[in-house]
Amino acid sequence: MSQYLRCQSLQDKAGDSEVGIHDWIGATACAQHGCFVPHSMVDFQKGERYMNTDYPICNALGYHSESITKALVIYDVGCQWSINFRSRVKNSPSLLLPPALEIVPAVGKFHLAAHKLSCFPRYSLNFIKGAGHLDGEILETLWAPFNKISPTARSMTQAYRQEVYDDHMRNSNWKKLVGMVPSLLKKYKNSNKCLEEMNEAYEQLTAVLDPDKVARWESDALSAEADRGEALDIYLLKGDKAPTFQEVWLQLMKNPKSPSGNVGLVAWLAEGISIEDSQDQLRSEIQQLPSPMSTRQEVKISEKRQRLSSRIEKFHSNGQAFCKGLDIDGTFTPQDDPAFCGSDEEEHEDREFWDDDEGDWEAPEEEVEGLALELMSIWMPSAIGAAKLTELGLHDLLKEERELRIGQANNCLDQLRTDLGNKAMLY
Repeated sequence: MSQYLRCQSLQDKAGDSEVGIHDWIGATACAQHGCFVPHSMVDFQKGERYMNTDYPICNALGYHSESITKALVIYDVGCQWSINFRSRVKNSPSLLLPPALEIVPAVGKFHLAAHKLSCFPRYSLNFIKGAGHLDGEILETLWAPFNKISPTARSMTQAYRQEVYDDHMRNSNWKKLVGMVPSLLKKYKNSNKCLEEMNEAYEQLTAVLDPDKVARWESDALSAEADRGEALDIYLLKGDKAPTFQEVWLQLMKNPKSPSGNVGLVAWLAEGISIEDSQDQLRSEIQQLPSPMSTRQEVKISEKRQRLSSRIEKFHSNGQAFCKGLDIDGTFTPQDDPAFCGSDEEEHEDREFWDDDEGDWEAPEEEVEGLALELMSIWMPSAIGAAKLTELGLHDLLKEERELRIGQANNCLDQLRTDLGNKAMLY
């Protein structure tokens, strides 16, 4: 027989009054039915310390638990709390646990997202047999009604406040008791329907897989379930994560011998990429504004353009030191100007991004009048071409920019995966 417990704290506004001597209260509830466990409330005098949390958990584990051999304890920081829990109980004369009781710590699914990656397989409810489809956040729903009485409890004495909370908790348990049968019947019907769908999908997937691999995976899953801890890391996705833009930037700066040999070149290239990102952001913001814009909106856009202008001017000024021999003009035509787009797309299919279009690059002779700063194409090594840079001995500039561009692309792909995952969860 197993027991499901959920422990969490609630900020109590009584700590703001003269009679309040605590800041938080903690409670333990059944993770399946949402009933508060009697004698499992506690006051937090100075933050949420384990010495306070251990008391309600021990009381809950010992409440009518004679036939219980295994307990699932779900706590927001269960990964850290469980490390020395038994040693704290052993060294405390006021804490007791039922003999031979196995405790399985876990973290609620909402709070688990804020933990480090290794906590996911070790403390996720998805990998605990018998946990079912628990979210582990039952107390979040139980605390909500208490927000209505917290203003009243501010001016109460400690004894009166405890009686009020006890009355509301008993009322909550009574509502759960009288509504438990229809609720369980509804969940039972839904679970049977979902079980049939999951079994069908599981059988279809198993039929197209290698039987030897399936047998090995089942064996590994049973071993991980028995050993737990680090053995559950088999559920982590394998594969090296592509380096981010910041990691590539740091790696190039740590390189003692830069290909170009110029100090500060990597930071200059990174600033250029950052300016292009700011231009994209400003263009997107302007497109979302109504036409014509209000005076306040025009002022904000003008301020952003002025800041962008200062950054571009400083960027081009610093570029003179790295690109000797090139006549760098501060104003360029837009990157997406149709005049620069070839009519025959097949002509460019086999060409590298860094190859030249016509051979040597020439700086623009005329300034584009009235060109908005968010449309201006700033000077970057990739805009010139390999032939001109090789002629001037600056071909290594492309290598460092290419590394930073790869990191930039990795950031975009990672953000795209995250957004698609959030969309899949919402819709």
